[in-house]
Amino acid sequence: MKTYIAILRGVNVSGHNKINMKELKSLLEEHGYENVTTYIQSGNIVFTIAKDVRQLEKNLEKLMTDKFQLTIPVIVRTADQLKSIIKENPFLKETNLEESKLYFTLLAEPPSTENIKKIIEYNYEPDKFEVTKSVVYVFCPNGYGVTKLSNNFFENKLKVNATTRNLNTLNKLIELAEKL
Repeated sequence: MKTYIAILRGVNVSGHNKINMKELKSLLEEHGYENVTTYIQSGNIVFTIAKDVRQLEKNLEKLMTDKFQLTIPVIVRTADQLKSIIKENPFLKETNLEESKLYFTLLAEPPSTENIKKIIEYNYEPDKFEVTKSVVYVFCPNGYGVTKLSNNFFENKLKVNATTRNLNTLNKLIELAEKL
């Protein structure tokens, strides 16, 4: 058995894609997922199971469609992968940086080199971003609610499914995963 973290895109945001976390937990347990824990209402799940990551993403997406009649992209990572993502954040090296202004847009698949080249031409100062194959690191000094560098922006420009979480959420998911 391996511990995974599933991060669902766009769940319970502004009244859309409503999913009750208790129902979601029960659904996963009914399908062989063990030690299922959800964190906050935005679709963060920690669990153990003996399956491949890509198989898990497709399986979870199908469960969402079958049970809730919703098309929800799912990104699955391990705690170690999330730790590496956090450690490699280029903005953490800056001094006097408010960590609460750091966001991680996790990518379902690597974006094309062509799309990355197009997007790095954008300048939305004071907001900053850096694109990698698996994540876009975002720093929004005035807050995520006012930035143009939203999850939708990156999905549209990079042409890949993505979901965004803040540093605190990623750290909490790692903590929950390490307890299993």
